[in-house]
Amino acid sequence: MAQPAPAVLCLTAASEDLAALISDAVGGDVHARAGRTRADVMFEETTAHVRDLFASGTPIIGVCAAGILIRSVAPLLGDKHSEPPVIAVSHDGGTVVPLLGGHQGANDMARLIAEVVGGAPAVTTAGDTAFGVALDAPPPGWVLGNPEHAKDAMATMLSGGRVRKTGEAWGTTKWLDALETSNEGALTLTATLSPIEGDINTLVYHPQRAVLGVGCARNCPPEELSSLVQEALADASLSEKAIAAVCSLDLKADEHAVLQLAENLDRPARFFTAAELEAEAPRLATPSEVVFAEVGCHGVAEGAALAGAGAEATLLVTKRKSANATCAVALAPEPISVLPGRERGTVCLVGLGPGRADWRTPEASRMIAAADELVGYGFYIDLIGPLAAGKPRKDFPLGGEEDRCRYALERAAEGHRVALICSGDAGIYAMGALVYELMARTENGVTDAARRVDVVTTPGITAMQAAAARIGAPLGHDFCAISLSDLLTPRVDIQRRLRAAAEGDFVTALYNPVSRRRRELFVETIAILRRHRPVDTPVVLASSLGRPDERISYRTLATVDVDEVDMMTVVIIGSSQTRAVSVGGTPRLFTPRGYANKIADTSKEESAA
Repeated sequence: MAQPAPAVLCLTAASEDLAALISDAVGGDVHARAGRTRADVMFEETTAHVRDLFASGTPIIGVCAAGILIRSVAPLLGDKHSEPPVIAVSHDGGTVVPLLGGHQGANDMARLIAEVVGGAPAVTTAGDTAFGVALDAPPPGWVLGNPEHAKDAMATMLSGGRVRKTGEAWGTTKWLDALETSNEGALTLTATLSPIEGDINTLVYHPQRAVLGVGCARNCPPEELSSLVQEALADASLSEKAIAAVCSLDLKADEHAVLQLAENLDRPARFFTAAELEAEAPRLATPSEVVFAEVGCHGVAEGAALAGAGAEATLLVTKRKSANATCAVALAPEPISVLPGRERGTVCLVGLGPGRADWRTPEASRMIAAADELVGYGFYIDLIGPLAAGKPRKDFPLGGEEDRCRYALERAAEGHRVALICSGDAGIYAMGALVYELMARTENGVTDAARRVDVVTTPGITAMQAAAARIGAPLGHDFCAISLSDLLTPRVDIQRRLRAAAEGDFVTALYNPVSRRRRELFVETIAILRRHRPVDTPVVLASSLGRPDERISYRTLATVDVDEVDMMTVVIIGSSQTRAVSVGGTPRLFTPRGYANKIADTSKEESAA
């Protein structure tokens, strides 16, 4: 997943010019505090915005005090290998401090900024300051085979140990040229394509020059393809870590064996059309007319390997085959840092929750930041705020649900990563079910290519949960949710479910309680519930939760009025057991689960004993 463009924070008008200069240098956008200055992206609250950017994996460059950034991201700190760069730049540009993300490019970015603004990079990473390199952060196209030993290796260097370089595969790389080397060094740095094990005295680097091409029959057992590949790599004395990508025909973009292989090797999967693979036909060692007749190219495994490795590549391993699978390996002359081919497209079903940033999960923020395009009802995309700035978006009106899902799937079929934005939870009265329905339809569904895309979902806080959190714990015992919209559900089915909920004494959350033309069904719902529970049963009307115009009203079955309810309201109706309690003068509702009875029964058992 590509790293998002950096965000350059500008908190005062005095920093505008410096922020713009930095933004141009790093290819990012200026994010400014609303009301203080103007910029590409505006935000209202600094801490929440910085935290949201960090959670999404966005590099952050703040023209501000380091403390502002530290306090903002502190609750989210975890793995140094996954945290995005966070850099503080003094208001005069004199000091550039990489605070986090040294392993993700922060140190190099700090040096670049310092050079542009005429300041000093305050790099504190030991390897960078002492030797100008970080041994555990090789450049793109290279992999450290034993990162667990990097810390000990760096300690050896810092204590004066000399470095020795060995191996046949350093090629033209310059990234370790700053190191002084000796044939008698205590620490050995080796570059190789072979599967060599390292230790605390030997760091093994693998240039990713190899591309693995694979093909297989539909529903090929994953272990069969994996076994074939492992045999080929062993025979070629090639390390898995020297593989840059697993490539295949686009018809295999949803093939479990191929995807599982890429996951097991921890390498990206890339796919090519039959025409793109056929362009490699002159370089194939084992072209096949049978394969051409079936899929439109003379070779899948060899063709995919060559297409992925580039025009100067040669076949290291010609086609190997088993009963259901084929594989081949191509070798490029230099490490591959930019992969050709197409990713398997992905539709990310993103639930925003009620809309406010601090009620959105970090995973949802990361999906939004990583998306190539945002798709959804325009109002929902607007709720994302600054995180959506500058991203391509496709807005659809209310009522365009099927159109937006079909569009998202077909765009993903082209190899894009599409975020389908929903309020609440994408799987609860939202687009999740419709996406899968379109993929399952045999008629009026989506193209075959769209059926091969990946679909991932991140959970969101739905309106029912948000309302419950605001008013106490009304969902403490059994509950249900019912939509009163009869656009897609026959009214007779809605009425049947309402009667069942009433008879079952469930706490009931009502979604879509009214519309401009549909109001009598809500009145009928209240009448059904009145027949099965007391008229003083609490009812809560919650609208625009988490937004500036949030409104919560407490009523009962006897006093609730349809004219108080609108399309943005979720209604929570208590069971016969739901109770009210005052907390600091504020009413709270809860539905007991029966702990009092449990305690009483336990006391009786103890007394009897």
